Amino acid sequence: MAKKNSTNWALAPAPESTDHVRIKPEYGLFIGGKWVKPKSGKYYDTINPANEQKLARIAEGGEADVDAAVKAARKAYGTVWSKMPPAERGKYVYRIARLLQERAREFAVVESLNGGKPIRESRDFDVPTAAAHFFYYAGWADKLSYAFPNRRVAPLGVAGQIVPWNFPLLMAAWKIAPALACGNTVVLKPAETTPLSALFLAELIQEAELPDGVVNIVTGAGATGAAIVNHPDVNKIAFTGSTAVGKIIQRATAGTGKKLTLELGGKAPNIIFADATIDQAVEGIVNGIYFNQGHVCCAGSRLYVEESVHDEVVRKLKHRMKSLVVGDPLDKNTDIGAINSKEQLGTINKYIKIGVNEGSDMYQSSCDLPSKGFWCRPTLFTNVAQSSRIAQEEIFGPVLAIQTFRTMDEALQKANNTPYGLSAGVWTDKGSKIFNLTTKLRAGVVWANTFNKFDPTSPFGGYKESGYGREGGVHGLGAYLRLN
Repeated sequence: MAKKNSTNWALAPAPESTDHVRIKPEYGLFIGGKWVKPKSGKYYDTINPANEQKLARIAEGGEADVDAAVKAARKAYGTVWSKMPPAERGKYVYRIARLLQERAREFAVVESLNGGKPIRESRDFDVPTAAAHFFYYAGWADKLSYAFPNRRVAPLGVAGQIVPWNFPLLMAAWKIAPALACGNTVVLKPAETTPLSALFLAELIQEAELPDGVVNIVTGAGATGAAIVNHPDVNKIAFTGSTAVGKIIQRATAGTGKKLTLELGGKAPNIIFADATIDQAVEGIVNGIYFNQGHVCCAGSRLYVEESVHDEVVRKLKHRMKSLVVGDPLDKNTDIGAINSKEQLGTINKYIKIGVNEGSDMYQSSCDLPSKGFWCRPTLFTNVAQSSRIAQEEIFGPVLAIQTFRTMDEALQKANNTPYGLSAGVWTDKGSKIFNLTTKLRAGVVWANTFNKFDPTSPFGGYKESGYGREGGVHGLGAYLRLN
């Protein structure tokens, strides 16, 4: 039966096939090039957030498992990986990229099944961009001295890496690719709710015939990540996740000599001037906050609109929201998939209630939601005060807070008035405004007349409580090297 959205367009279902994906009933830990059982014997279920059905049973790694993984990584580093000619290391990284391309359809389906994001996003962005990062850093493996001229470069050793649930495969690629290219070995912990793409990546790494122990993947929850952070033989911690956990990691690594990079929360502002191409800007806003369910640290969750075009922008946004299809992540018609977990949906709904209670005006599209799974209608708030919690705190859901401004100085003051500083967007027809704002916005990345564009050659990271350090580009290499 055709699916109807609120504009009454009849869309016949166009589901992506899952016949080519083989999810095992149970997954162990990937340590020393082999699949091993957790020493505690503990497992947990990972589910499909779109229908709450169990996908697989996942090993829960503990301190003993993390210790085994670190020892395997240290052995591989000392005996094989650090001694291998850099050009040979680059070939292995390149092989991962090629295999990821070959299995792209499989990885896209797994990412959508386990994470809830629309297959269009997994297929067209997540997997290709992950492969691009492996390709990019494979090329740098034997050119590190050119990246840092007149300096001696050396790998750090064992890198402990912890990635979030919003981009499980891409965040793993962001971290693993530069670490390997620089000569380090890796112990990676994927998010508890989205372990499958990392486990599929472990299978791919076996297929690529990387030396045993170069990449180790230990699944589990917060305690597993803490064991990696606190392990005395880990030389580098790379973490992407919440600001609260980032502060805990910062305190834990202080004084230990471990190198640390943190990519944390965000509350990105999008600024629309009256001279902007409004239709283009509206589509960019929708792309920045709704197409990814707001599950991006850099999601444009704050919108500042020049007062004279406020009504037009809001009217067009509401009209565009009516056409968004919320539903099965594997359906190619779907614009907005499932929220990743019941806990995250609870957080989003809590903030929606806060926005209403604070006196802001709420609008939600009237689309039908599936009866099973975790779902949230695209939501926007108008008449939002700068001090409102929905304008200051990270929601991590498809919720947009809209305010107005009259002058550029007012827009800047409001945009910078937040504890975060990860990204920002500017929409205007005037190049002078763009360059003026990019020098004054306290954000690690500023997009002009577009949003959420990423490239492996470009560094990404934030200011203030959005963390420090950069991933991507030449800057991403420096985080995994000892420079003398």
